Amino acid sequence: MKLILFNKPFDVMCQFSPHPTRATLANYITTPNVYPAGRLDADSEGLVLLTDDGKLQHKITHPDWKEAKTYLVQVEGNATQEHLIKLSQPLDLGDFTTLPCKVIRIAEPDWLWPRIPPIRQRATIPTSWLCITLTEGKNRQVRRMTAAVGLPTLRLIRSSIGEYSLANHPLLPGESMTLVA
Repeated sequence: MKLILFNKPFDVMCQFSPHPTRATLANYITTPNVYPAGRLDADSEGLVLLTDDGKLQHKITHPDWKEAKTYLVQVEGNATQEHLIKLSQPLDLGDFTTLPCKVIRIAEPDWLWPRIPPIRQRATIPTSWLCITLTEGKNRQVRRMTAAVGLPTLRLIRSSIGEYSLANHPLLPGESMTLVA
């Protein structure tokens, strides 16, 4: 079994098939017969796990296993305690209601790489950093959650999936590490 930890850069598609305008996993991962266990949107960055083991892929992605995923989120606005409470409780997003999750306000991580291109900055509007840990992962969920409470997401980085973390395996964007079990 192979497991690859990959730090997906901003604007990279989480697929191996060619894309007409963007880089894909094939531009970075040359190991044959591995597939992503979950996805990140092109405008999100951070940890993606790839494996050649179908059972492991299923365990990582299937909601029944409730594999925790942690995201570092820069939002526009000053995140208050009221925002954090709303985000951590079930939140109705229209087509589904989120499960409870863990949300804390953090300082910008000092180990974080600069995003290329940089996020937009508004001189008169502050930004805040949040750490959000979910046990689900619906399409664009974190972005939809922060928008629903009035804090649009500016930058989204997945920092960990279960026991695998960029804090424990520091990788710059585009770098990968292969673990063999």
